[in-house]
Amino acid sequence: MTEQPDESSIAQRAELLPEEQAAGSDDAEAQAEAILEESDERTERPEKTRRESTQTPD
Repeated sequence: MTEQPDESSIAQRAELLPEEQAAGSDDAEAQAEAILEESDERTERPEKTRRESTQTPD
């Protein structure tokens, strides 16, 4: 199981990118936390996430 991202990382990622600003976000910090958790899981378990990804070719 992955650890929760630290508050500093969440705050930094919560600064929306231009395309995210255009789309809007009801809760940028919650969005940032989810993005960072998913990224950590992909880093820690690349084989599992590769099989589950719709973007990774077989």
